[in-house]
Amino acid sequence: MLTSPEALLAIFGMALVTLAIKAGGLLLAGRMPQAGFAAAWLKHIPGAVMASLVAPALVTGSAAEVIAAAATALIYALTRNLFAAMAIGVAAVYLARLALAA
Repeated sequence: MLTSPEALLAIFGMALVTLAIKAGGLLLAGRMPQAGFAAAWLKHIPGAVMASLVAPALVTGSAAEVIAAAATALIYALTRNLFAAMAIGVAAVYLARLALAA
């Protein structure tokens, strides 16, 4: 199976862009403020991004999404383990969708 030169060039270009983005993040990480208002603000960004991804699913979704969100919140409140809470949330939405579809 032969690959066209255009496809190889596109793959190489995408690899370079990905590498540049990752290297840029590493280079900028050392310049981030370690204290003060900006540092405190930056610490909240991961939670805000997660909320912006989950909120539309909760608002426009079905009961399965609400069940999964409740299960995730409960597990996190009990264990304070974010990975376990996310894993339970994914499993809960999958199982709830299966149960509600039947």
